[in-house]
Amino acid sequence: MNASKPGSGMREIARDAVRARISEVAVDLFDEHGFEHVTVEQIAAAAGISARSFHRYFPAKEDAVIAEPVGWGEFVRDRFAERPAGEPVWNGLRVAYESLLATPGRDDVRGKRAMRVLGTTPALRARNLEKHLAWARLLTPLVAERIGGSEAVLRAEAIVQASLSCFDIALTTWAHATSSVDAATLLRTAFSALESAQVSTKP
Repeated sequence: MNASKPGSGMREIARDAVRARISEVAVDLFDEHGFEHVTVEQIAAAAGISARSFHRYFPAKEDAVIAEPVGWGEFVRDRFAERPAGEPVWNGLRVAYESLLATPGRDDVRGKRAMRVLGTTPALRARNLEKHLAWARLLTPLVAERIGGSEAVLRAEAIVQASLSCFDIALTTWAHATSSVDAATLLRTAFSALESAQVSTKP
């Protein structure tokens, strides 16, 4: 994500702007040369900072591609928590993800490039899984509370992980799409596919 997190103070907004600039430079280099062939020193030089400064903003070069997990996970969690109590959980999760996609300041061109880099780099896919797990830890308790009943946590974990998969698949499809379809439309399509799925067997 390139936008500043909602509620950020001026100092945090300035820090987010620097992070976004470093991330843009890193993604451009990864896209051109391949993730494994680009060093932190090269990213820092291209961004006009020192390698030490790079590490003030990102612990590792993987973090320059994967958005900070907890902050945006909290954003999604809070948007879900704001949904009406009687609304179907699946719909509430979709709307929460859509709110994230609608965050002002998103750069779709660079977002697509970052997703393409992520999809071709095992280390980044592993880091993306860590992000999913962090988001799931935030969302699962809220979903379990809403659905209640027997094995609520187990069922909530299944629902949340399925929703995260839909989110990831929608963004991956969007990143490689040749048409102008937007990510939110693909997200709704992915969610609808599971919502309407029925088990069938061949005759």
